[in-house]
Amino acid sequence: MSRILIIDDEKSIRHSLKEILEYENYKVDEAPDGIEGIKMAEKEKYDIIFCDIKMPRMDGIEVLENLQSKFPEVPVVMISGHGNIDTAVEAIRKGAFDFIAKPLDLNRILITVRNALDRTVLVKETKTLKRKMSRTNEMIGESEGIRKIKDMIDRVAPTDARVMITGSNGTGKELVARWIHEKSSRNSMPLIEVNCAAIPSELIESELFGHEKGAFTSAIKTRSGKFEQANGGTIFLDEIGDMSLSAQAKVLRALQENRITRVGGEKDFPVDVRIIAATNKDLKSEIEKNNFREDLYHRLSVILIHVPSLDDRKEDIPVLTNYFLKEIADDYKSPAKEIAPDAIEQLQKKNWTGNIRELRNVVERLVILGGKTITKDDVINYVGVK
Repeated sequence: MSRILIIDDEKSIRHSLKEILEYENYKVDEAPDGIEGIKMAEKEKYDIIFCDIKMPRMDGIEVLENLQSKFPEVPVVMISGHGNIDTAVEAIRKGAFDFIAKPLDLNRILITVRNALDRTVLVKETKTLKRKMSRTNEMIGESEGIRKIKDMIDRVAPTDARVMITGSNGTGKELVARWIHEKSSRNSMPLIEVNCAAIPSELIESELFGHEKGAFTSAIKTRSGKFEQANGGTIFLDEIGDMSLSAQAKVLRALQENRITRVGGEKDFPVDVRIIAATNKDLKSEIEKNNFREDLYHRLSVILIHVPSLDDRKEDIPVLTNYFLKEIADDYKSPAKEIAPDAIEQLQKKNWTGNIRELRNVVERLVILGGKTITKDDVINYVGVK
């Protein structure tokens, strides 16, 4: 249930507004002046605050500034019986979500509350996404293999050299690509990711290069492709070993000429993109089988980076496990669980065919099913490592 605070020195206004909001199933608190309202806001978490402008002890604009400095994510709706354009403009300029003049209009109030709650949800979701994105780009580990990759990224990222990243599924090839982009001079432009294995072969060219209206049956309008969307930035071609030979030919042309042509089109479009590719396949073997173009391979593999499997960097399991324990606790909004040293040792005995992705899932399982401190027996019982 959303919680709302009303700050107004007029008792009749507070009661009327409270009645309206409680009828709509909101939890409502009242404060007779700004000083009391700020104290209540410091003790309770409110989803919306209504605040009068003309009040004794502390002016409403001053209350607004105080609330904005302490609780910038909480929408504050200013109300006044002396409303004019200048007052409204000043309130909005100082951070108010909205300004409502007295006498209060029922429909206006309810619409404002709904919009304010929607904004609060969006702010929370945005913060969650930003937190997830920032932690997703972290590369955890201090093993020799990871140190070499970090050093390679620092040396390669500032250049425009094409990079081929190899490694098994779940090792974190996409993290390497993101790090390269973020440390490059292109980081203010988009990083466009394309999973070549997830796109049907008959659609991959349209996905990469776009199409003109009428190019095929379902092409009801002109559409730009991933290369155009990545212009000025980086395109990450994940699982490029699964790309069709015809699409490979077009990618090769784009690399050679820095130009692309949409499917069904005749006009060329210049593109300026850095290409990072990744695969879990042995491309040299695929070349011998005529499944992958050798000339494209050489174009893409100016820099080769191999991401080791988790089995090849088991010394990183303790730091990875503790990192995931904290990450999962943040997701669940609960205190992070501890893990016993012998439980860590037990995890290091496992054959990690699913690599980092599998370890993360296992740690989440242990958090859910294990005790307050995850023990060796928990690992044996819930992971099956003996």
